[in-house]
Amino acid sequence: MQRLSLLLTDQYQLTMAYGYWKCGKAEQNAVFQLSFRSLPFHGNYAIACGLADVIEYLNNFSFHKDELEYLTSLKTSNDEPFFADGFIEYLRVLKFTCDIEAVLEGTLVFAKEPMLRIKGPLLQCQLLETILLNLIGFSTLAATKASRVCRAAVSDPVIEFGLRRAQGQDGGLTASRAAYIGGCVATSNVLAGKIYNIPIKGTMAHSWVMSFSTELEAFRVFADIIQDQTILVLDTYQTAQGIENAIMVAKELQDQGRGLYGVRLDSGDLVAISKKVRDRLDQAGFPNVKIFASGGLDEYSIQKIKSCGAPIDGWGVGTKVVTCDDQPSLNVIYKLTAVQSVSGEWEYKAKISDETEKRTLPGIQQVRRFYQNGHLLYDVIYDEKLGISNHNVQQDLGAEDLLQPIFRQGKLVYQQPLIQEIQSHAQKQVDGFLALANTKQKFSVKIDEKLTTALHK
Repeated sequence: MQRLSLLLTDQYQLTMAYGYWKCGKAEQNAVFQLSFRSLPFHGNYAIACGLADVIEYLNNFSFHKDELEYLTSLKTSNDEPFFADGFIEYLRVLKFTCDIEAVLEGTLVFAKEPMLRIKGPLLQCQLLETILLNLIGFSTLAATKASRVCRAAVSDPVIEFGLRRAQGQDGGLTASRAAYIGGCVATSNVLAGKIYNIPIKGTMAHSWVMSFSTELEAFRVFADIIQDQTILVLDTYQTAQGIENAIMVAKELQDQGRGLYGVRLDSGDLVAISKKVRDRLDQAGFPNVKIFASGGLDEYSIQKIKSCGAPIDGWGVGTKVVTCDDQPSLNVIYKLTAVQSVSGEWEYKAKISDETEKRTLPGIQQVRRFYQNGHLLYDVIYDEKLGISNHNVQQDLGAEDLLQPIFRQGKLVYQQPLIQEIQSHAQKQVDGFLALANTKQKFSVKIDEKLTTALHK
């Protein structure tokens, strides 16, 4: 992947960094935490995603010559340099030295829980705000959306092919990776396949059919080229004629000792049409030819179609997953929660807002998750220095702390898993969460009373 410039930030981050440098606070230790205010899509969980991009960014953390030249060129209204030469020199030799803990990708997360905790020099922590929100927010949103779609499809495979309508090339790559972690079995995005080692899949477009004199000729030529993975799109003209042409090609392939893999429906009443197509395929002696559906699908439409008994074997999802159509942003926040005094004592900080939703928790927070028989029971947000209250610890339960060490003093200490392992972890997390729901219990996130007391102080 191409290096992300340290200038990919908001102007006020650099302004504050300059202010910290000028007033002597640049090296004062601080703690910032990244979380989100409420669960997306009116749902009941989110899937952490985007940590791999954060690691790549931080592994390349340094200001390049051309970036510093740009900052040097900035002027005040009096045509004076905006940044002093000493500050530019400070940035030139700046190295990333923070500690970072993070919730690992594929882990279920909930509102107000810290997903990343950054501890280190105040100036460095401040410079990371915008990019961390950018890298974590959308990835988590897209992974969660994909998971919801895959849950609706139950055991049917879901393929993501939303690149053409994604928000730019970077948005397309991010969405493809996140969708795979969320549960999609493959992507149509070839570059995402190369970069992230994701399986790629594709069928044919209507333009292929339209480029030939007849639909039947288009099907025959395509089947001859693609061989045993042939999937024919049926609705370029009339689906009723399309299935007859597909059956004709299937018979010709059968005579050659080959087979037609599947057909795709991209429009119309997918319930009624899929039932007619299934009947014709079965009548013609092709019960193993699969039916795939696409065309503006999301978790709601898939669930409705399946509830009507549509005999659809797989789903292609695009626009509504990669754009997170019904909620295109996650309300992620990045807040200062502690600063270290000259004496070495930690002073806890919290935002006390007139809006209850915008109030934050102080401290050096951690999240402990409790399990029983594979079920996710509840989480407790607590402060690492104050510890967790005894009544929140049940001896008969399994428990783990979610924030894991990623960087120590700027050095990577975490070994990243394969993306397939992340996907598997996400699926196990969702299964454990749903297992609790099946017991009619409600998952909860508790705030430890010691942390609440610290807030009131």
